[in-house]
Amino acid sequence: MVRKPVVSTISKGGYLQGNVNGRLPSMGSKEPPGQEKVVLKKKITLLRGISIIIGTIIGAGIFISPKGVLQNTGSMGMSLIIWTVCGVLSLFGALSYAELGTSIKKSGGHYTYILEVFGPLPAFVRVWVELLIIRPAATAVISLAFGRYILEPFFIQCEIPELAIKLVTAVGITAVMVLNSMSVSWSARIQIFLTFCKLTAILIIIVPGVMQLIKGQTQHFKDAFSGRDASIMGLPLAFYYGMYAYAGWFYLNFVTEEVENAEKTIPLAICISMAIVTIGYVLTNVAYFTTISAEELLLSNAVAVTFSERLLGNFSLAVPIFVALSCFGSMNGGVFAVSRLFYVASREGHLPEILSMIHVRKHTPLPAVIVLHPLTMIMLFSGDLDSLLNFLSFARWLFIGLAVAGLIYLRYKRPDMHRPFKVPLFIPALFSFTCFFMVALSLYSDPFSTGIGFVITLTGVPAYYLFIIWDKKPKWFRRMSDRITRTLQIILEVVPEEDCHKL
Repeated sequence: MVRKPVVSTISKGGYLQGNVNGRLPSMGSKEPPGQEKVVLKKKITLLRGISIIIGTIIGAGIFISPKGVLQNTGSMGMSLIIWTVCGVLSLFGALSYAELGTSIKKSGGHYTYILEVFGPLPAFVRVWVELLIIRPAATAVISLAFGRYILEPFFIQCEIPELAIKLVTAVGITAVMVLNSMSVSWSARIQIFLTFCKLTAILIIIVPGVMQLIKGQTQHFKDAFSGRDASIMGLPLAFYYGMYAYAGWFYLNFVTEEVENAEKTIPLAICISMAIVTIGYVLTNVAYFTTISAEELLLSNAVAVTFSERLLGNFSLAVPIFVALSCFGSMNGGVFAVSRLFYVASREGHLPEILSMIHVRKHTPLPAVIVLHPLTMIMLFSGDLDSLLNFLSFARWLFIGLAVAGLIYLRYKRPDMHRPFKVPLFIPALFSFTCFFMVALSLYSDPFSTGIGFVITLTGVPAYYLFIIWDKKPKWFRRMSDRITRTLQIILEVVPEEDCHKL
């Protein structure tokens, strides 16, 4: 079957537009009647929304190293309290985002809410740091866990070569980017499947743990609060570990414009997801302690593997596969959601215009997806990723805190704003205070790393004035920029979100 060519026009910005049926042709063709908008379609149902949230929150941490909370709280009992409190606080943040997402019906999450309330400069700084460092580094970190655990069954008796891990990781990253570039529906379906895999993995741990409790294996729960006292330096770090483990509850707000019946779907998906994740995390930790003491948990490099080896025998070989699938789900959900952040930022004029264009047939934000690929590969094969994320973890909570504080501001500034879902004011107040408290304590407990992160974040200010405010750029620069954009449009077969033709 021969594809019909795309009839193209020139948009007001000088960029190509075309129909939804094929290649971008030479300019000057006439437009036939009958048009449809090339837009990101509403394909996120309630089930898909739940899978985005759960599938992105649950990564490798709960299976591999939940010891960060225990290490900084000093006792098993306090660690379980922190896991519960972090779950409740994350629910408060998620409920606040549910109100923001149903009253400001735009995709983009933090970026959109900060732009709406505080203006373009802080919004640009947020997307600047996210695009250049935070998202590529975070994707590389979770992808490395995928690469390591997908190879582990093949290297039982020896150490896995680092190069092999990075090569498999690169293949995994590329697969996620291709999937999200090709089809919104298929990436959502695979996310549902991977979410069920994650929940199955958690149940594989929880069910034997509950059986151990029924058998009376409670020796590790005696004197649950004995141990060293939690210090003022340790508690904020414990909260960081806990809140980081729950991070991902905000990703559905990145794709608001693609959610079916967003006013009902977003709050429902958030409440169901956070209840499942919080209960799952707490019960998983309880299950660990039925078999592993606090001291053994701190010494283990892979807690789920240690647990399964003691209770599940040969079935423990399946655990690395489940961990790898869990990581792949986080990779897929993260790329799916964050590409919409870049898409919206480009639409607002804060990123190159090519990033706000959509594939003419597949209706995916192809450029916004693949822009992450080279940046993530650079991060993958260079530097200390964990240090980078530590430097900038404060920035994530600072901007999330600002976005939620913006909800309180909008209540007073725009009281008549349509709010289909409304939370009591103490919820956003408590959550935003918690975010700012964590940022302040990070300055106190680790001023050097936080200071470096602050400096990196501030580079967004001169970048804003150079790339956004300064409008007297040389003509040669503008011509070159336009030429690059049109060339990329033809290569990628993408057009602005405007009217394009039917068959």
